[in-house]
Amino acid sequence: MPQLIPTPWFTVLIFSWFILLTLIPPKVLTHTFTNMPTPQNKKEQETKPWDWPWY
Repeated sequence: MPQLIPTPWFTVLIFSWFILLTLIPPKVLTHTFTNMPTPQNKKEQETKPWDWPWY
């Protein structure tokens, strides 16, 4: 049963995790958004307390 021999599969696992952890995070972290959201109203909204009629 060749599946039980860990020699080639362990090496493939190690190299694939190495590639995953060294190449992909820098690419994801350097991503910049082209359209940054801007607030429509700079005025603070007034908040009013909500009076609930308790019966």
